[in-house]
Amino acid sequence: MSVATKLQSPVKPLSEGRVVLGPGGNRFRVSEEARRKKEGLEKPRQQPGKTPSEVPEAIVRNNLSFESSCSSDSSSSGSSVKMVNSKGRVKRNGLKPVKVVPDGVEVPAKRCDWITPNSDPLYTSFHDEEWGVPVHDDKKLFELLVLSQALAELSWPTILNNRDIFRKLFDNFDPSSVSKFTEKKLLSLKGSGGTLLSEPKLRAVIENAKQMLKVQQEFGSFSNYCWSFVNHKPMRNGFRYARQVPVKTSKGEVISKDLMQRGFRCVGPTVIYSFMQAAGLVNDHLLTCFRFQECNSNVEKDLKAKTEGGDRGSN
Repeated sequence: MSVATKLQSPVKPLSEGRVVLGPGGNRFRVSEEARRKKEGLEKPRQQPGKTPSEVPEAIVRNNLSFESSCSSDSSSSGSSVKMVNSKGRVKRNGLKPVKVVPDGVEVPAKRCDWITPNSDPLYTSFHDEEWGVPVHDDKKLFELLVLSQALAELSWPTILNNRDIFRKLFDNFDPSSVSKFTEKKLLSLKGSGGTLLSEPKLRAVIENAKQMLKVQQEFGSFSNYCWSFVNHKPMRNGFRYARQVPVKTSKGEVISKDLMQRGFRCVGPTVIYSFMQAAGLVNDHLLTCFRFQECNSNVEKDLKAKTEGGDRGSN
């Protein structure tokens, strides 16, 4: 056979794997044998050298430490990725700042905004222990009413720093004793306490003591009279900001009007609302203040105790 004949002889094609139609539709699968041959062709040749087992241990440790450092860097950088929302504001990737407080460090309690680190200690204590706490004792209520009237001329820190003087002037705020003050006694009050309250305020205190005795006879106590306006349960406002706290309300106006009709003096709506706040008829601690929830919890406990006591008494 000639060379030309040999060149023209057909070349036998390479055997291809049988194409099989897979069950997932028009997807073809190559037979196992063809796939193995293909993998054998694509498998790179191993360079002559050291086998993995022959690589020094120090190099392996270095590579591992390098990879771990890279992964930690990538993870840390990924956690601090900033995102830009549609408004163009940059924000962290879903992470919120967390304030870490060391062990043993006491975190100061959050109070109402008008109490600051520079506030008078007596004023701070008054806020933490008395303001907003329900009062049912008539002498205590009379004292808070007098102090609320003094707010027209003095501030709370000044009043609290002179509280002992007020108690001495008005016989520990005993309404039955104050109601008996004579003109001579009034003049002596002007001499000793004239720098604290004006004469109209002093006269108003004496007159209010007389009217309180009448209220006690009618309602059994001044406490019953005051608390009847709020259904014997403190009102809760739940303000978030100090600017939202009012100086007077419609409820205060109702109480003020009724008191004036009974002969009380210097009991305008602003004075009465200050009295309601101090006596706990209303809880005006801000929502962010720790005393807001404490006052509410104490009220709930008292109401529950009274309810259980009434049930036992009926049985």
